[in-house]
Amino acid sequence: MSEVLALKYRPHSFETLIGQQNISQTLSLALDSDRLSHAYLFSGLRGSGKTSTARIFAKSLVCQNAPTSHPCEQCSSCQSANSGSHIDIIEIDGASNRKIDDIRDLIEQTKYAPSMSKFKIFIIDEVHMLTKEAFNALLKTLEEPPSYIKFILATTDPLKLPVTILSRTQHFRFQKIKKDDVIHHLTHILNLEKIDFEPEALEILARIGAGSLRDTLTMVEQSIIFSKGKITAVSVASMYGMLDPEFINSIFKAIFAKDKEQILQIIKEIENFEAEVIVGELIDYVKDKFFAKDIRFSTLVSERFFKILAGARELMFLNADNSFLFTILFFKMIEALNIKSVDDMINELENDLSPQTATISNLKIEQKNEKPIAKPQISDEEKKFKNLMAKLYEKDKNLGECFEKSITFKSFENSNLTWISCADEGCKKQLRHSYSMIKYFIHEIFGLNTQIEMLPCDKPNEVKKK
Repeated sequence: MSEVLALKYRPHSFETLIGQQNISQTLSLALDSDRLSHAYLFSGLRGSGKTSTARIFAKSLVCQNAPTSHPCEQCSSCQSANSGSHIDIIEIDGASNRKIDDIRDLIEQTKYAPSMSKFKIFIIDEVHMLTKEAFNALLKTLEEPPSYIKFILATTDPLKLPVTILSRTQHFRFQKIKKDDVIHHLTHILNLEKIDFEPEALEILARIGAGSLRDTLTMVEQSIIFSKGKITAVSVASMYGMLDPEFINSIFKAIFAKDKEQILQIIKEIENFEAEVIVGELIDYVKDKFFAKDIRFSTLVSERFFKILAGARELMFLNADNSFLFTILFFKMIEALNIKSVDDMINELENDLSPQTATISNLKIEQKNEKPIAKPQISDEEKKFKNLMAKLYEKDKNLGECFEKSITFKSFENSNLTWISCADEGCKKQLRHSYSMIKYFIHEIFGLNTQIEMLPCDKPNEVKKK
């Protein structure tokens, strides 16, 4: 019977640990300099290497050359540590040995010196499962154990540990393993196993694994069986109820083309998939394209897409029908693409701002001999004011409309921006609510030292400073 990949390729040295270089380096230096603590706490996501690191560290303490960051792998202690049968390395499962009596038995064992090594090591996995009474019983021994005793505690939930336990350990926080590191490791293993695969398939598996190498390796084994020897993107997507990457490409191609007929056809094809999985895939796709600097996924477009996808999660909680949810989702994304550039909006606003700044270039000259009326010159300050209005439109259409109909530019002198406000009660409320945003854009366009002076509509000479 062949050994499962997660066990077969479990790391046996600090050099072969995946994605935890900082922890490997710190523990190696501690071993080589003989600056060892009596208790360590390893916390982090499942499958991130906590137990493997604990076993490697324990082997480094029982090797004939101990303490060393490079166990010889030849002595009887190293070999028995690798096989999990070393008499001085005691592993305890905190979930099934969680009561005070279990901890009392452990404490009793600490009274006896190691049988064949310099140290006796206790590895307590899922230590957060211990009862309050068990923690209290362990506390004194954990604080002042015999010199030959070392504790290594491992947990996925350090917040459940008492502060008294945390304060008596050196805490190492294991990070999620980076996707690129996972893919590189999977590629190495599959090449050794002589299994054919598509790189896109490993991308999907690494994404589903979400930083857990053990979970990802388990899924790789399942994929090998399901795909009959060659791991493909289509087979992986099919097995886990996900979409083929090419199909996701076709979704966004239809969205950017605003092809509503194609979108409706796509919805029919995916309505039986799990909505949460699909939304998660779409979020990952947008994120990947944004960081890849795909020109279609500008900052503004990506921000709008993320907001829409986040809103889709709210619909899930309401048990919305999948077809309805995907329809709302995709059509809102199409609508989000209706973006005008700042320059386009400035040009539009130049034609329809206020009687004081409106252009008259579109007036028809009906009399033959009448000279064309020249465009009034617009000052740089007025252009900046139009730029301000365009930015408000871009950020919030309702705010832009309210600002345009209520606020009229008067002057900009000595870093003082003066405008006339004729806002009704509704607009006053919206302008007050958005004042910090307006002020931010004013400082961006007119300068950080700009002061705002407001003239009431009915009293144009009575200045109110903002």
